[in-house]
Amino acid sequence: MACLAAVAGAEAAPLLFRRRLAPSPVAARRRLLVSCRARRRGVRTAAELPRKSTSNAKSHNRVNMQRDETSVSTDKERQEKHGDENGISNLQLEDLIRMIQNTEKNIMLLNQARLQALEHVEKILKEKEDLQGKIKSLETRLSETDARPKLSAEGQFSTEINDSPPVLELDDIKEENMLLKDDIQFLKTMLLEVADTENSIFTLEKERALLDASLRGLESRFIDAQADMLKPGPRQYDAWWEKVENLGDLLETATNKVENAAMVLGHNHDLEDKVDKLEASLAEANISKFSCYFVDLLQEKIKSVEERFQVCNHEMHSQIELYENSIAEFHDILSKLVEETEKRSLEHSASSMPSELWSRISLLIDGWLLEKRISYNDANTLREMVKKRDSCLREAYLSCRGMKDREIVDNFLQITLPGTSSGLHIVHIAAEMAPVAKVGGLADVISGLGKALQKKGHLVEIILPKYDCMQNDQVNNLKVLDVVVQSYFEGNLFNNKIWTGTVEGLPVYFIEPQHPAKFFWRAQYYGEHDDFKRFAYFSRAALELLYQSHKKIDIIHCHDWQTAFVAPLYWEAYANLGFNSARICFTCHNFEYQGAAPAQDLACCGLDVEQLDRADRMRDNSHGRINVVKGAIVYSNIVTTVSPTYALEVRSEGGRGLQDSLKLHSRKFVGILNGIDTDTWNPSTDRHLKVQYNANDLQGKAANKAALRKQLNLSSTNASQPLVGCVTRLVPQKGVHLIRHAIYKTAELGGQFVLLGSSPVPHIQREFEGIADHFQNNNNIRLLLKYDDSLSHWIYAASDMFIVPSMFEPCGLTQMIAMRYGSVPIVRQTGGLNDSVFDFDDETIPKELRNGFTFVHPDEKALSGAMERAFNYYNRKPEVWKQLVQKDMRIDFSWASSASQYEDIYQRAAARARAAA
Repeated sequence: MACLAAVAGAEAAPLLFRRRLAPSPVAARRRLLVSCRARRRGVRTAAELPRKSTSNAKSHNRVNMQRDETSVSTDKERQEKHGDENGISNLQLEDLIRMIQNTEKNIMLLNQARLQALEHVEKILKEKEDLQGKIKSLETRLSETDARPKLSAEGQFSTEINDSPPVLELDDIKEENMLLKDDIQFLKTMLLEVADTENSIFTLEKERALLDASLRGLESRFIDAQADMLKPGPRQYDAWWEKVENLGDLLETATNKVENAAMVLGHNHDLEDKVDKLEASLAEANISKFSCYFVDLLQEKIKSVEERFQVCNHEMHSQIELYENSIAEFHDILSKLVEETEKRSLEHSASSMPSELWSRISLLIDGWLLEKRISYNDANTLREMVKKRDSCLREAYLSCRGMKDREIVDNFLQITLPGTSSGLHIVHIAAEMAPVAKVGGLADVISGLGKALQKKGHLVEIILPKYDCMQNDQVNNLKVLDVVVQSYFEGNLFNNKIWTGTVEGLPVYFIEPQHPAKFFWRAQYYGEHDDFKRFAYFSRAALELLYQSHKKIDIIHCHDWQTAFVAPLYWEAYANLGFNSARICFTCHNFEYQGAAPAQDLACCGLDVEQLDRADRMRDNSHGRINVVKGAIVYSNIVTTVSPTYALEVRSEGGRGLQDSLKLHSRKFVGILNGIDTDTWNPSTDRHLKVQYNANDLQGKAANKAALRKQLNLSSTNASQPLVGCVTRLVPQKGVHLIRHAIYKTAELGGQFVLLGSSPVPHIQREFEGIADHFQNNNNIRLLLKYDDSLSHWIYAASDMFIVPSMFEPCGLTQMIAMRYGSVPIVRQTGGLNDSVFDFDDETIPKELRNGFTFVHPDEKALSGAMERAFNYYNRKPEVWKQLVQKDMRIDFSWASSASQYEDIYQRAAARARAAA
C-alpha cells in the first residue's frame, strides 16, 4: 500500500518542485527542448500505432497510469503469492476486508493524483507558451546585437558572442524548428492518407446504406403483401363495400330504366286507345275518299307506333330481367359477405378478447373449485373452454354483470360442453415477476415469457409469494379467496391464504403463509438469514395448491434455487399421490447462486434427507452440504439456462462445481437466449419518456438527452457531447472495477457518464458513494446509487453508449434494452452478451450482425480500447454512427423466438408424458 502512495507522490513531486524553483532562462530552454524531443518521439509512435491517442500530454499521462496500474497488479500478485505460501486460511476475515478497503483507498488516491497530473500538464503547457514568448524576445535582442558595428578585435568579440547564452539558445531553437518542420511534414502525409481512407470508407458505407434501404423496402413490401394475403383487414372490407356500392348504383340505374319503360308503355296504351276511338268514329261516319286517304295514312302511322311499342316493350322486359338478375346477384353477394363476416366473427371474437379477461375467467373457475362451488369435472371442462377461448364462455362471462354469485355459477355450468385443446397448461412457480415483485432479470423473464406463451394459445398461470413489499397497485382485481390451503412444514400443517389477481394480463396466485415466522413479511424479497426455509416453505405450499385444485397441468416451470425444491418435492412427495400428469422444467438464471445448506435443513419441507443426501441426488459436488440446484438438475425433465454461450461456459469452470452434473445430464440441458418485453420497452410508446421516438425519427432521442441533462444538472454546452449510460446492480459479477474505470475513462475522453444502481455489498456501496462525492461538482459525471425503474427508461433513451463490462453474464437484458432505445452497447464477450452483441470492427462477422463494441479480457486496457473505438466513430463519423443506432433499434429482441423454443421442448416433454401414461 505504501508503495502505491510512494509512486503517486513520486509522479507529483517533480511538478511541484518545478513550480517552487525559479530556473534560469537557459536551463528552462534546455529542459523545454528535451521535453519537446520526447513529445515528438511520442507523436511519431502514436502515428504509427493504431487506436492510440494523438495528445502528447494525455499519452504521457496514460503511460504513467498504466505503470501505476501494473505496479498495483504486481503488488497484488505478490500479496496473493505470499498468501498462497502461508495459507489463506490463517488470515482473519476482518484483516482481509481491511486490506481490500486500504487497497481501494489507494486506488482512489491514484485516480486523484492522475487528475492532478492532468492539471499540472496544462499548467506546464501554459509555461511553455510563456517561454516561447521569451524566445521571441531573445531573437529580437539577437537581431539588434547583429546590427551593431563590428569591433576591431573581431575574433575576440566573436568568441564572446559564441560563448554567450543567447547564441546557444538560438542554435537550440533553430534545431528545434528543423525538427518541428520534419514532424509537420510527416503529420501532413499521415493526414492525407487518413483523409483518403475515410473518403473510401464513407463511399462504401453510403453504398451499403442504399442497399440496406432497398432491402428494407422490399422486406416491407413483402410483409405487407403477406399480411394482405393471410389476414383479412380493413382493405378487404373496403373492397367488399365498394362492390356493394357498385351494385347499388347498378340497381338505381336499372330502376330508372324500368320507370322510363313504364312511362313509354303508358304512353303507347294511350295512343292505342285513341286509335280505337278514331276507328270507331270512322266506321260510323260517311267520309269521302279524300278522307280515306288520311285514314290510311293515319293507320300506317299507328302501325309504326305499334312496332315501336313492341320494340320498347321488348327493351323494357330486357331491362326488367337485367334488374331482377342484378337484384339476385346483389342478394347472393350480400349473403356471402354476411355469412363470411359472421364466420370470422365467431372465429376471432374469442381471440380479440383481451388476455386479461381470460385470466380473470380462469381465476374465477379456480376460485369456485377451491371454494367447492363446482365439481372437479366441471372445473376441468371450463378450463378446457378457457384454453380454446370458447366464444360461449366469453358470452357467459360478459353477460354475468350485475348477477349474483350463484347465478353466475349456474350460468357457467349451463354452457359446459366437452372439448379438447392443443394448447398446454403451463404453471410458472417463481420468486419474482415484473412489475409486481422485481429485483433482477428473473422478474422480466417470468412476465415476458408468460405473455408470449399465452399469445401462442397456451394457458399460463403464475404462482408467487405474497410479499408485504410487493407493488399491489400493479395487480388488477387483487382479492383473497374464501379458502384455506394447508401445507406441511417442520412436522406441522400450516394454513395459507390464497390471493388472486392479474398482472400484465396473466393470472397470478399469491401465497400468504400463516406461519409465526412471517416468512414474507420482511420488507424485502431476499437477503434474510432463513431464506432457505422461506422458499422451501413456499415451494411446498405452491405444489399443495396445485394438488388440491386438481388441475391437469402439462408443465410446471420453476426458476432458480428459490423454487428448485419443486422438482424433488414433485417426484418424491406428490407423484405417488396421483398428481403426476405434469413434467418439470427448471431454469437456472445464474449458477452463482445454488441454494446450498446443511443436509438436515432439507427435512423442513418433508423430503427424506437420507434418501437425497447422496452424490447422485442432491449432495453438493464440492462439500457435504445439500445443493437444491443440483437436485433440480437431477429431478427435472427439462433443464435450461438463459443463453447458448452460458450453457457452454457452465459445463466447465463457469458451472461453480456443477459442471460434472450438467455434463451427466447434458441430453436434457439446453441454453435459450432470453428476450425482452417489447411492449414495455418500446421508445415509441414509453410513457416514462419526455418524448417518444423511433428508428426513423431520432429527434426524440436528442430531446430526451437534453431533458435528462437538465434533470441531473449535467452540462448542456455541447449538445453532441457523448453520454455513456450504465444501469446495473453493483456486485462483483458486473465488473465493478471496470465500471469504476469506465467513469474515469469517459471523463478523459471528454464524454458524460450516468450510473444508476446500488450494491448489496457494503464496501462496494461505500466505494461508489466516495466516487459520487468526488464528482459532486463535476457537471459531466452523475452517480445515482439507487434503483428507479422510471429513471432507467430515461437513461436508456438519453444515452449514446451503454456499458456492460460483466465478469460473467448468463444472459443480460440491459444490452438488448439499450439497443432497443438506440444506445450502442460496449460489452465484454461472455455469456448472453456474446450471443447478442457483435463487434462493429470484426470483419469475420457479417456486417448486418455487427451492432456494438466488444472486448475479451476483463481488464482496464481492453475496456479502454473498446471505448476509444466507440468514441472515435461517434465523434468522427456521425453518419456511420447514426446508421448503427438505427440498425440496433430495428433488431428483434422480442420473446417470440425464445417462446417458440420453449414451446417446442414443452410439447416434446408433454408428448413423452402422454406416451408413458
